[in-house]
Amino acid sequence: MKYSLFNTCRKYLKVVLCAVSLFAGTSFVHAQVTVEATIDSLQLLIGEQAKIKLQVSMDANQKLRLPLFSDTIVRGVEIVDVAKPDTQLLNDNKRWLISQEYTVTSFDSALYYLPPMKVMVNDKQYQSEALALKVYSIPVDTLHPDQFFGPKEIRKVPLIWSDIAPLVYSSVLMLILGAVAIFLVIRYRNNKPIIKIIKVEPKLPPHQTALKRIEEIKSNQSWRQNDPKMYYTELTDAIRAYIKDRFGFNALEMTSSEIIEHLLQEKDKDSIKDLRNLFEVADLVKFAKYAPLMNENDMNLLNAVDFINQTKIEEDPNAKKEPTEIKVEEKRSKQGRIALICCIAVAGIGALIALYVAIRHIISLFF
Repeated sequence: MKYSLFNTCRKYLKVVLCAVSLFAGTSFVHAQVTVEATIDSLQLLIGEQAKIKLQVSMDANQKLRLPLFSDTIVRGVEIVDVAKPDTQLLNDNKRWLISQEYTVTSFDSALYYLPPMKVMVNDKQYQSEALALKVYSIPVDTLHPDQFFGPKEIRKVPLIWSDIAPLVYSSVLMLILGAVAIFLVIRYRNNKPIIKIIKVEPKLPPHQTALKRIEEIKSNQSWRQNDPKMYYTELTDAIRAYIKDRFGFNALEMTSSEIIEHLLQEKDKDSIKDLRNLFEVADLVKFAKYAPLMNENDMNLLNAVDFINQTKIEEDPNAKKEPTEIKVEEKRSKQGRIALICCIAVAGIGALIALYVAIRHIISLFF
């Protein structure tokens, strides 16, 4: 009985010890710190550079202090640059992997022993493995010590178009914009009015204008058949406009009888007999609602054409009609002056920028 109880207690004790060991082992794994140092090149020529990378893996709640170097790692191996530490989060932000790079060089040929790099994690020291670096000197021809090569002569590189093209373009642009700016400044200071030249095409002779209008009236069949009042109104207006331009009195504002009286002073009665009949029929249609026959409408239109042909003044067919030019002077408005100032500013700034670019290319090419 006692033996059985002893065995049972021993079994429970083993289980407890295993649990404690497992918990301690887990805590140790979580609290483990690793330090690793690597170098990207084990062999260098004098003056060449190598990078030493230091990596520290630890828990996120621990505090790290990286090693501090002055100018050298060991005598003969100089530190050129120290990069900023880089931190990576691992295992759901529970672990940190911190990296730092050191750029080193050497100007003495030798095999250098690089001691372990020491870091402090929670005031406890950890270190990496040691490294080695072999530095070689430049080979020298010992068999011919008297032969050496001095510095090469300076060679002049010929200029090509791609070298001077920006200079040429910027110079041409500067000259153009400068000339535009000067021209605009002169115009602004002189304050000259803006001169507009309007070309007026030559006016057709009165008889051609009247015949053209009568031809349009003739082509409108609806007026002749359905609207005699409009037909005679248009026909008499065309005749009145012709008389006004041909004889020089305002027939548009006169009655039919007044027009006939003025014409009798310049023409005989026979030449205006048909015209008198046209005006009488037109007055009856417009004021008395007279309905003329179709052939009567055609006859009155022919009478109007005959009157125009009998009284027209023929022009010299060889005379070339040039359009009339009219010069109109307008004072420059406030908006125009503001626009002119803006144009001057844009052209001036563009010229200055082109000058700056040209000077920079001159300096880069010859200095």
